[in-house]
Amino acid sequence: MLKKIQHIKKLGVFEDFSWDHEVKGKSGAVQSFVDINIIYGRNYSGKTTLSRIIRALETGSVSDKYGSPLLSLKFSDNTEVTQEGLKGHGIISRVFNEDFVRENLRFITNPDDSVEPFAILGDDNNKIEKEIEDLEAELGSSDEGQESGLFLEGKGATHKYVEAYQSHKKESDSLKRQLGDKATNKEIGIKYNSERFGDQNYTISKLEGDLAEVQKPAYIPLTDEQISQYEKLIQEKPLPETPKFIPPNLSFAIFSQETSALVTKKISESDKIEELVKDAVLNRWVNEGRTHHRGNHGKCVFCDNAISQERWKELDKHFDEESEKLEKDIEALIKRIEVEKKLVNTALIINLSSFYSKFHAIISELDSVLRSSVGEYQSSLDDLVAQLMRRKDDILNAKDFFKPVDFSSDLKEVWDRYKEICIESDSFSVSLNSEQVIARKSLRLKEVLDYLVTIDYNSRLDSIETLKVNMELASREKTRISDEIIKKQGLISAKKRELNDEEKGAKKVNDYLNNFFGHKFLKLEAKKNEEGSKRIRFEIIRDGKKAYHLSEGECSLLAFCYFLAKLDDIETRGLKPIVWIDDPISSLDGNHIFFIYSLISTEVVAKGGFEQLFISTHNLDFLKYLKRLSGNYVGCGGKSIGFQKAYFVVARQGKTSTVNVMPSYLKEYVTEFNFLFHQIHKCANIGAIDDTNYITFYNFANNARKFLEIYLYYKYPDQGMNERTLNHFFGEDSVPAVLADRINNEYSHLCGVFERGAAPVEVPEMQLAARKIIERLKEDNDQYSALLRSVGEAAEV
Repeated sequence: MLKKIQHIKKLGVFEDFSWDHEVKGKSGAVQSFVDINIIYGRNYSGKTTLSRIIRALETGSVSDKYGSPLLSLKFSDNTEVTQEGLKGHGIISRVFNEDFVRENLRFITNPDDSVEPFAILGDDNNKIEKEIEDLEAELGSSDEGQESGLFLEGKGATHKYVEAYQSHKKESDSLKRQLGDKATNKEIGIKYNSERFGDQNYTISKLEGDLAEVQKPAYIPLTDEQISQYEKLIQEKPLPETPKFIPPNLSFAIFSQETSALVTKKISESDKIEELVKDAVLNRWVNEGRTHHRGNHGKCVFCDNAISQERWKELDKHFDEESEKLEKDIEALIKRIEVEKKLVNTALIINLSSFYSKFHAIISELDSVLRSSVGEYQSSLDDLVAQLMRRKDDILNAKDFFKPVDFSSDLKEVWDRYKEICIESDSFSVSLNSEQVIARKSLRLKEVLDYLVTIDYNSRLDSIETLKVNMELASREKTRISDEIIKKQGLISAKKRELNDEEKGAKKVNDYLNNFFGHKFLKLEAKKNEEGSKRIRFEIIRDGKKAYHLSEGECSLLAFCYFLAKLDDIETRGLKPIVWIDDPISSLDGNHIFFIYSLISTEVVAKGGFEQLFISTHNLDFLKYLKRLSGNYVGCGGKSIGFQKAYFVVARQGKTSTVNVMPSYLKEYVTEFNFLFHQIHKCANIGAIDDTNYITFYNFANNARKFLEIYLYYKYPDQGMNERTLNHFFGEDSVPAVLADRINNEYSHLCGVFERGAAPVEVPEMQLAARKIIERLKEDNDQYSALLRSVGEAAEV
């Protein structure tokens, strides 16, 4: 059952229609279609467009003249049909509208053409009928709640498929929702942590790409150390160039050579005091004493004995110029060595903040090696100094030289490596941005991988795959049964065609014409195209001859009878289609309007051969009859249940139309008289004309003419509406009467002024006449107040 026309976009007068926004009752609840649906709308409001949407279910397409419309139909089993799925949906519909008439009754547009034939089951061939009965027994019943046979199997298979589909969809949607949260949720989403993950436009599709990457065998997750490095890297700002470092020249080799020379140098032994030569400590003590006593003391300060000139000569010969020079050379070399020790200690001070975090580990390690190398180098220098000091302390005796390890090359290697790292760090400034992009991507992939573990992604995928397999199995079984049903329905249709009888179709149309309308002058006859061929066409016959020049009323009657008879053809019989009847009373008088209603009531509603019925009309008299429609259908357990009825209005507002729930006054109380009054009342009270209300002025002339005809007929039943009764209605002021007469004739019928049809509507005249009519009606306050209430307007104080 069709529940609603969910959306219509760019289709005729429906620009952007949404059922849930427009079709609401007084309580605000959305009204759905029910068993019988009555639709009222003025001409050009869009009723036929709606019927074409339902007919598209039957024909499989919407007219290409509409361009590229969008539409969506929602059914009671929650299935949805869009413009892309108008074929293969399995919904049976039969629509009566101008397209149906044009395609099946071609004689209306081409008098020499014929009527499309249809067949009703014939009376012979019992064997084929028995085969049909057997096939129908296998098919069973498709009535809701009373399914049997293949239809019952199909219902069960559909139920299993729906369950499997919903289980798969639930699990799949849950996983998609969690992945979507990780992509774009404000609290945990990667999108909202772009400082760390580098993409403020991150989406679920990008997450799916990252998912694929972290699941590749070649992907290696980051270690904690790498994460720490990358976290530091993404915080980096561009650094200035590292300070230039010029390593000093090392002199260890020179120092070693000089030390060797000084330590091993021999002093001449002539004129030496033997005791001092043998005792270095004593020798040093005497030399220091000599320095303190010369020129200051005549006696020895230690022993108080006089120092003779002879003794001074002996001491000067012992401590000669050669030994003094050696001592001074040793002291000078020691000073130079000490300077170098300080130099290597301060030559390179490593500042970690001058380097990017990427280099911190290697720089820290190099700093440690630097300190070690400096220490070793200084230690070797200290060894040289120690040997020099030993010689200085025993200046008269040459010593053996022991060459220390030269660590100059180690220290130079550290300095060279430092310069290399400086170059690398400076170069890294150029690639910092690209390195940060890589770091953020690596951190993002690690975040995605960790999230997959958190939500147990792989297990969930396995579960979804299992549910998908179950769903596909259920779908194949559902399709198999559906195909079996279609196959058997095809066999039934083929066998019914073997029994068909086009003449019976024509007879049924003639029965409707004669029995309901008493129209004995026209009839359909089945004709053969040529001698010996099957009857494949219908012709309209009048007085035994092919009829031409049918009136519009005759065409309307014949077309509708043809449609109703076709509901019993071999293609439709027993299927309970959705039936849509669009404005069937065009160009018919009052009696025939009632007969159309009677035909619908007895042949359609009373027989219940439909799943859903839609009837649209622009005629208020016909609407009044349609309100009487009632009937029952057999529900579950054989219980008789009354058809539900719903009422709707198709309303045009400017260039677009919409569907609304029918107002209470129109559904429950209104006659055409009430409606015409409402239109005149609205015209009288409109402040300014625009696209939303111009139709009220456009239709005013017809509405006013018909209202005054009815009103004046009941007031003056012997005269009706004429110049005299109009003057009586408007009183002594003749101007409104003349104006009303002009509007009734010129605007309503274009009497005598053909050019008026191409001229703009004269709004001031229309509104003036409307206000004069309302003022006159107000004189009978009881009647005027009742009219206001009948159309849902508040009574005026």
